[in-house]
This record gives sequence, C-alpha cells and structure tokens, in this order.
Amino acid sequence: MARSRWSRPEWLRKRISLTELTEMRKRLAKGRINTICEEALCPNIGECFSKNQATFLILGNICTRACTFCNVTKGAPLMPDPHEPSNIAETVKTLGLRHVVITSPTRDDLPDGGAEQFCKTVDAIKSFDDSIRVELLIPDLHEKDEALKLVAESGAEIVGHNLETVPRLYHIRRGAKYERSLRVLEKLHAINPNIATKSGIMLGLGEREEEILKLMQDLLDTGCRLLSIGQYLAPSDSHVPVIEFVEPERFVFFRKEGMKMGFSYIKSSPYTRSSYMAHEYLNEP
Repeated sequence: MARSRWSRPEWLRKRISLTELTEMRKRLAKGRINTICEEALCPNIGECFSKNQATFLILGNICTRACTFCNVTKGAPLMPDPHEPSNIAETVKTLGLRHVVITSPTRDDLPDGGAEQFCKTVDAIKSFDDSIRVELLIPDLHEKDEALKLVAESGAEIVGHNLETVPRLYHIRRGAKYERSLRVLEKLHAINPNIATKSGIMLGLGEREEEILKLMQDLLDTGCRLLSIGQYLAPSDSHVPVIEFVEPERFVFFRKEGMKMGFSYIKSSPYTRSSYMAHEYLNEP
C-alpha cells in the first residue's frame, strides 16, 4: 500500500533550518545560480547549505521530460546562459569549494543535450583552480557519442548518470530506458577509463532485493564503481507514491553486498542522495 509523505518513520524526520537556507540563497542569488538542492526539495538542504555546499544546476531549471518522481519543473526551457559557467566558477571561489558537483535537467531540445555547457563549466572552474575536483551528474544525452565524448574528456574527475530504479519500475522515468542508461555509463568508461563513473538509485518504490542485486551487477559490468543508494521521498501527493519506508538496516545490507561484489565505494542510507557528501567517494580506500 502506498505511504503518505506525512507518515514518515522517526529516522526520516530531518529538520531544516530556515536561517541556513536564507543565508545560502543570498550567496547563490548574486551569481544567478540554480541548485538541484532547491529544485528537487532535497531533505539535506539545511545540512549542506550550512556548510556552504550546494549542487549546481546548469542549463536552467526546466526539464524536457516528465519523470513522475522528480520535483523539477517540466516544460519548455530557455537557451543556455553564456555567462553561467563563469558565474558558477565565481560562486565556487566565493564558497571555497574543493569538490564541486554539477548537474542539469534533461535538455532534449539541445542537439548535444547540454554537453558543451557542462564542458564550459568544468573549464571555467579548472581555469580558476585546477586542483578543485569536479563531478558531473548528467542526463542520458540520448546516448549521442559525440556528446558523451565531450563530457568524458571534459576534465571532470567523476561523471555520474543515475539509473534511479530497477527495470521493472522504469515507467517512473518517462523518456528514459534502463539499457540506454547502462550504455551511457559503459561508453563514458570506455572513452576515458581515467574518470570514475558513478550512479545512484532510490529504494522504496516497490523494488525487490534480487532486482537491486542484479542492478548492482549490471553497473559493475559497465565499469561503474561508485554508487549512492537512498530512500525515495515523494515531493508531493501528485508524484509517484512511496511504497515502503526502507529501514536503515537494509541500506547497510545493500552497501555490504555491493562492496563484496566489487564497488569501490557505496554511500547507502535513507538520506543519501546522488551528491550528498560527494567528496567522500574518491577519498575512501
């Protein structure tokens, strides 16, 4: 039976400080910066903003797809802002970030899916300080080889693409295909084996244990060695409902199983999100 977002268990009742949000929003507003933290209503926003951490959302805040689990606005987006890469680099400098995560809505309206803007943003940050680690979380770019090549050779240390859920539940990812997402990760690794590839999934949508373990093996087969696992929380009652609030012990189980299977690092907990504590992934043995 679907669960209401208002009946969360104790381990899913994180409080958000409005003071922390206000101060960080002022800093971001100066550079006209969007964040996925705000657009996706991330429950970790207070914690991350209090540490001057944010995941930058480039290419606007309007998505061309209509995934039923996501809170990002759907519609017809604007053209890329030519000043966005330099604005983000300046904001990175102001915040003193050493690990920067950049993502975007899906931009099926752009011939390269937005790959060039990702590259320009990486270049702007690296031109300021090449020692800053950059992580990209990309849409599938319609699996276009030239777009994937641009991103893989952009200079980013990590390039991620989320599977989100198991194949049986892919109806929540409208416009996406499980096998295509796997091929995206496989191609990124093949183009540039020196980058780390990463993916993320949500639990609580009705997936089964054996499906999760099979998904993990599918990721390993692409060369992906970094994985995030978190609890799906419906942004509103109009989004696809939560089927189950997965107990913290199950997240520990999947992390242990995945590490035994061959992942280099897995962050797995109810509040884990793709970019939450992202700096940890390449720091662990």
